[in-house]
Amino acid sequence: MKVLLYTEGEKVVGKSGLGKAIKHQMKALESVGIEYTTNPKEDYDILHINTYFFKSYLLAKQAKRKGKKIVYHAHSTEEDFKGGFIFSKQLSPLFKKWIIRCYNLGDVIVTPTPYAKKILENYGIKKKIYAISNGIELEKFQKNKALGENFRRKYHIENTEKVVIGIGLYIERKGIIDFIELARSLPDYKFIWFGYSPLSVSSQSVRDAFKKIPGNLTMAGYVEQEEIVEAMNGCDLYLFPTLEETEGIPIIEACACETNAIIRDIPIFEDWLEDGKTVYKAKNRKEFQEKIELFFSGKLKSVAKNSRKIAEERSIQNVGKSLKEVYQTLIPKEKDL
Repeated sequence: MKVLLYTEGEKVVGKSGLGKAIKHQMKALESVGIEYTTNPKEDYDILHINTYFFKSYLLAKQAKRKGKKIVYHAHSTEEDFKGGFIFSKQLSPLFKKWIIRCYNLGDVIVTPTPYAKKILENYGIKKKIYAISNGIELEKFQKNKALGENFRRKYHIENTEKVVIGIGLYIERKGIIDFIELARSLPDYKFIWFGYSPLSVSSQSVRDAFKKIPGNLTMAGYVEQEEIVEAMNGCDLYLFPTLEETEGIPIIEACACETNAIIRDIPIFEDWLEDGKTVYKAKNRKEFQEKIELFFSGKLKSVAKNSRKIAEERSIQNVGKSLKEVYQTLIPKEKDL
């Protein structure tokens, strides 16, 4: 049994959370011994498609004509599209119609969380939908003091300095404007943002925010995964001010590294991240600032050691087992993965 993992525009999405999710997908299948290809010219039994662009749609239509089984991976919703790049709010109703059309080509649909599954069900999609995490490589993301020291040396951070990090593209949905303003309001702490996308396609409010970057904020740009592991180990606090997610891989990475985190209090995180137990939550910029100050003053205790189990539940191996179960619903019983 062979699976075609198809991703259109891999060079474009490769540096995003979607790109990371797709790499995890490959490792997940390897962990449970499922043969896969990324070449649509090769023969395959199941098409597992990750993107909603036009070539992806055409490939799914072609696969259907050939009688192939299709798993459509719903990484995106209208809700997370809205806060993206320029004109995304205006285009979101059309985007919703398009992704529904794409996702309906699947015999089944996979999406990262029960929250995302509920959104898709509310769209009126009748296909069977499975909630399976994008997963995390636990062997890479773990607590490591030496890696944290490497990070602080690289960024010239003194032992006494307090460091807050953020991760994401330069889009409004990721909460980057709040991150910039929090850095301005808290000049005694160092802030570092990892990630990059062209400002030319960002909303005007994001471009305006970038005109006034405070001196205690470093825009580190895109870095490889190894440096994110170092940053998670070397920072004092991970800030996730995102406004909408279908899952949010960076917070799982923070949990894996036992990094203290303050995240935005939004529905996606309700059922699996507990305020005051595994993370701290804030509803708005004012609450973020209050909790950052309380944390650094010692009035909010560390909850980092409680968070590792969140990541362990979403290991690559567990993702592989779940995907295998989905594939097995699509193939004749006499065939075996």
